[in-house]
Amino acid sequence: MDRNLALEVVRATEAAALAVARFIGKGDERIADRTASDAMRKALNSVAIDGKIVIGEGEEGETDILYAGEIVGTGAGTEVDVALDALEGPLICATGAPNALSCVALAERGKLLRCPNTYMDKIAVGPLGRGIIDLDRSPTDNLKALAEAKKVYVEDLRVAILDRPRHEKLIAEVRKAGAGIKLLSAGDLSAAIATTRTESEIDLLIGAGGAHQGILAAAAIRSAGGDMQCRFTPHNGHEAESCLAAGILDLNRRYTLEEMAGDNVMFAATGVTTGDYLRGVRFFSGGAQTNSVVMRSKTRTVRFIEAYHHFDFKPEY
Repeated sequence: MDRNLALEVVRATEAAALAVARFIGKGDERIADRTASDAMRKALNSVAIDGKIVIGEGEEGETDILYAGEIVGTGAGTEVDVALDALEGPLICATGAPNALSCVALAERGKLLRCPNTYMDKIAVGPLGRGIIDLDRSPTDNLKALAEAKKVYVEDLRVAILDRPRHEKLIAEVRKAGAGIKLLSAGDLSAAIATTRTESEIDLLIGAGGAHQGILAAAAIRSAGGDMQCRFTPHNGHEAESCLAAGILDLNRRYTLEEMAGDNVMFAATGVTTGDYLRGVRFFSGGAQTNSVVMRSKTRTVRFIEAYHHFDFKPEY
């Protein structure tokens, strides 16, 4: 893939973030999600790729825009698989909470794990934890291994966990081990990626969350040199059947980072509301400021982009 593709695609995440930012805190998650999707689709269709969405806003028939199987781009460029979330966290955006963002991952055809919209157990760390985490070990053992790798005490670590009833035992064990916890109301994608940033307050993400967000996180974490493991955990029979239909035949299988995101992936994201990894959109007279990241796994290049958009001069996508 052309190394400039990620820089092209970040225009799509910027467009989505800018479009939806005026709906932050307005209480309508549906219109926020639709607005972001419309803006992202328009921008993506100006990029010189022959892109096929493998993870999108839903399946064909469930949504009419950015659905799995939809073709995006001009059609004249590189054949790529596309995973995206025009607005990760519609409810977050609607309530003005942290960690809403817009993101896109690109990979060579067949290099992103296809999966239904179900759940997965996740464990994610930054580069210093690469190779030492194991989803089959206890949270306590993983914390001890990570503390040793970082040359700190377990008590110095901060763990991000979604604040859900299903995580009561997990939360209790992490606290018993001595680590601090950042409970997330939502937005585990942002928190997972934040483990790769040295100035972040999150050392480890653990717990069950959305599978689509897990694949997007894998693309970013692989690009940034971190590590991640996941296992599908469908919540009901319908989700289990969807996994089987997608070719996920062994629900006990532990997926590695390399199995979820291939060896040549790109990732771009723009903050909508300020979160653990990116700052949100800020308006000023006549324009707005965005904070984005662009990553490329082949070189492990991570670029942060602070952009100032002047609406009187902004071209149409």
